[in-house]
Amino acid sequence: MSARHGVSVEQADEALDDPEALVFDPDYASRSGRSARTIGWSPSSGRLLTVITVSEAGVVYGVNGWPANAADTRRYEGDEDDG
Repeated sequence: MSARHGVSVEQADEALDDPEALVFDPDYASRSGRSARTIGWSPSSGRLLTVITVSEAGVVYGVNGWPANAADTRRYEGDEDDG
């Protein structure tokens, strides 16, 4: 994750653990319908992140993560419908 989008595994974990995080399952932008999108705050990065996960056999795997775009930020802040 960090090489492509500048988000470390630890920062993604913080966003996933945010008690105010929004979870879209399935992810509204997923082509396969298998992934979930979480929008949450990462204290160590000081920014809102979008994290994509998939679940397989009860285990959740982080697939990708990036700084939240304007639309996801509005969703998190409650200023936009969820899609």
